Amino acid sequence: MKKKLLLIVSMCLCILGMTACEKTDPTTADYYGQSYQDLQSVAESTIGTLASLSDEDKQNYLENGQDLTVNMINRWDEAADGIGAYVGLGDFTITQSGKTLTVTQEVQFEDRPVTVDFVYACNKLDNTMTIDDVNINQVQTLGEKMSNAGMNTVMGIGTVFVILIMISLIIYAFKLIPYFTEKKKAAAKPAVEEKAAVVEQIAKKEQLQDDTELIAVIAAAIAAATGTSTDDFVVRSIKRR
Repeated sequence: MKKKLLLIVSMCLCILGMTACEKTDPTTADYYGQSYQDLQSVAESTIGTLASLSDEDKQNYLENGQDLTVNMINRWDEAADGIGAYVGLGDFTITQSGKTLTVTQEVQFEDRPVTVDFVYACNKLDNTMTIDDVNINQVQTLGEKMSNAGMNTVMGIGTVFVILIMISLIIYAFKLIPYFTEKKKAAAKPAVEEKAAVVEQIAKKEQLQDDTELIAVIAAAIAAATGTSTDDFVVRSIKRR
């Protein structure tokens, strides 16, 4: 049993050693025809230009520059606002994920650092890279990250509770629908009864008119048959059979 464990551990150590040996040094790797130093020089040159732009130059770029340039200047101004003067450059890293290459240059300011990410879209067919976007953000402290994470958690939980309360109110509203329906029916019932009473009165009046006409006809017939006047008798009721 112990021999098997030693064999497994030895195999794992060998695999880890081979992986470490195969790991490429980023400073000597080829990035689609560009070297580590080439990408670093582009990043440093771009950041140096951004840091040295005058207000007049910025206005000129904002009015006549391409969208990528305009966005990069706006993001630089937003990130550099309120963190003191530009000091210098910091760490430089290159990260590759699939067809995307991210070149990150840290920039030091008086109060806090800023990271500038140059995002390149890579094409393996013709071994070329084109810059896709530039992201510039302040580096947050651990306390700020924890505070933002806590705020996001509170907002997420609050949103869930608000939605649950709304769903509960909607379900409760369904229970009130029969109440309002019965109330509406109760309000409409007197009107229906009143209408039925009016119809009944009209029917009685019509029936009374029909009986009066029938009495007159019978009285005339009896008077004609007996040779008397209709004033000599009175028809008090008529029974229908």
